[in-house]
Amino acid sequence: MCGRFTLTRRDGRSLAAELGVSEDSFADYRPRYNIAPLQNHFVVALEREDRKVIPARWGLVNSWAKDASRASHCINAKAETIEKLPSFRVAFKKRRCVVPGDGFYEWRGPKGKREPLWIHPREGGLILFAGLYESWQPEPEKWETTFTIITTTPNKLIEPIHNRMPVILSDRDADDWMNPNEADPLSLKRLLVPPPDDLLEVTPASPLVNSVKNEGPELLRR
Repeated sequence: MCGRFTLTRRDGRSLAAELGVSEDSFADYRPRYNIAPLQNHFVVALEREDRKVIPARWGLVNSWAKDASRASHCINAKAETIEKLPSFRVAFKKRRCVVPGDGFYEWRGPKGKREPLWIHPREGGLILFAGLYESWQPEPEKWETTFTIITTTPNKLIEPIHNRMPVILSDRDADDWMNPNEADPLSLKRLLVPPPDDLLEVTPASPLVNSVKNEGPELLRR
């Protein structure tokens, strides 16, 4: 599962360079330390082989939905079934994206004493979560883009903590995943596998993470 994540880059210019998008994409950028379901973020997709940034809300809502009541149930999509479930199959065929971050949270320990953990790249790089996106109309003449993060079975690092983890793509695989001209989307399921066991490390985080109202670098301090 992936229910909270971070993107703590200090400025939009360096983030744009890392993602290979225009600096104008992040004119209003600010670091985020506790991105939660139903909050605004953004995704990256391909348009004529160029990467573009699309503002989006976390929790996929289908174009045919009458309301967003199921958004909180669609923050994650299982890699094993995305081509079968009505909520995800059209987006899997036509609207694949990546969701940039630099870490995600999980919890361990007994109920009532759950310890938050920040899971992030050992080398401090970006994470490109495999995702899907859709647009729907919350009201006439208004469109909103929403997204989900795809999960898979855990690698050896995450297995003692949780039975699912987000799919993390390399920069090269991200372009293959996002390619809107892919004639055989099912072939892309080869990318939806656990990352190498040594890609990430686990760091204890502050209990402040437990509330989605909290933000700031202090969340990453035990």
